[in-house]
Amino acid sequence: MIKIFNHYFHQRTLLQVAVDLMLLLMVVITIVLVHEVQPEKFWFIVGKTFMLLGAAMLAVNYGLGFYQRVHNRSVGLSGARAVLALLLLLPVVFVLSIGLPNSLASGLMLAAALAVILLMRVIAMYTTPPSLMRQRVLIFGTGSRAKMVGKELLRTDPTVDLVGYYAGPNEQEAMVSAWGLMSMTNCLTDIVAEQRVDEIVVALTERRGGSMPLRELLDCKLQGVRVVDFETHFERTLGQIRLESLSASWLIFGDGFGSGWVRAIVKRFFDIVCASILIVLTLPVMLVTALFILFEDGLPILYRQERVGLNGRLFDVVKFRSMRKDAEKDGQPRWAAAADDRITRVGHIIRKLRIDELPQLFSVVGGSMSMVGPRPERPYFVDKLTQDIPFYAVRHSVKPGVTGWAQVRYQYGSTVEDAAEKLQFDLYYVKNHSLLLDIVVIFETIGVVLMRKGAH
Repeated sequence: MIKIFNHYFHQRTLLQVAVDLMLLLMVVITIVLVHEVQPEKFWFIVGKTFMLLGAAMLAVNYGLGFYQRVHNRSVGLSGARAVLALLLLLPVVFVLSIGLPNSLASGLMLAAALAVILLMRVIAMYTTPPSLMRQRVLIFGTGSRAKMVGKELLRTDPTVDLVGYYAGPNEQEAMVSAWGLMSMTNCLTDIVAEQRVDEIVVALTERRGGSMPLRELLDCKLQGVRVVDFETHFERTLGQIRLESLSASWLIFGDGFGSGWVRAIVKRFFDIVCASILIVLTLPVMLVTALFILFEDGLPILYRQERVGLNGRLFDVVKFRSMRKDAEKDGQPRWAAAADDRITRVGHIIRKLRIDELPQLFSVVGGSMSMVGPRPERPYFVDKLTQDIPFYAVRHSVKPGVTGWAQVRYQYGSTVEDAAEKLQFDLYYVKNHSLLLDIVVIFETIGVVLMRKGAH
């Protein structure tokens, strides 16, 4: 994993992005050269076309999951996504080709080149040698934390070879499978050398009383082996901060969890630009949605609800109404659930397509919300969750968002347990939020909307 502007990217993802951009740049240069553009305009046309089309291609590819490390899609389904990606990119190609010499021929060449690049991306997903960029990982520990790390490693990263588990001196009972236990007759440094270990994840349940062989771990690190703790491992690989290991001192003395005036200005500018563009693009959709709601269930079209925002301040979130007018006639707040009978027919559609969230773009322009951040919750639930879940209030240190890291990483949740899982992703965002991470979330949100994942 490589950390760029506070966010971790897998080396394979960066390689895939680099290859796609390099191929696209070569295509654009070739097309411009074929048409013998004047030398003084050459790099301007190349740069403009490459940057705009490259940004669109990355947004669509990232959103549709072409850069995911783990996927269980068939070749046919990936091919269908590639066709969808091409269809989404064709309007961009059409607009950019207008500014190119011989517009029709240039547009056709760009479209054909994108089709080839997408085809190569699909082929690469299923033909890349398993040995490429594999890493061998040893888990130091055999308790509950070690078991959790091993399970998540095998589930989320196909490039990992799990060497096994090495028990700590104070661990009495192993909770991992027997096949993975390393012999205690050899010291840690010998096992690391013998097994050609690339990384050690320290996942001890108990760290006091000499349970950490610090000298051996230091020797391993000096030999070029990466040594990471339980907390850092989950932050890097899953983009979450585990509640099991969270403490007030770690929040205070650890890195991140800060926001300067430069970051605030950049984020505000980014919010206004993105929200304004989306309002213009989706205004026809919002007008049609308003008419359908009116025809099916009458007024009101919009639904206002009090939510908890930045620093615990209350504000009204505005959505298109997707439930019956008497959805909470008993006065008891309830989470929306799957197959909720309170949702109208139009409501089912606009929730699936996330159209009900579009009025929040006006809240972004107004400043009470951001494009990206933890989703705002109702005061009733915030009071309950703050009592039940440690550090829940930390998520209110940044503006709530129309979309968020938890929304693209975790399915829709309607229980306290779901809220705890989502909080772990929200804490990662609060700790590491940056413009780059905001862009990544928006890219992934495109995929969530297109694939209609997680909405209820």
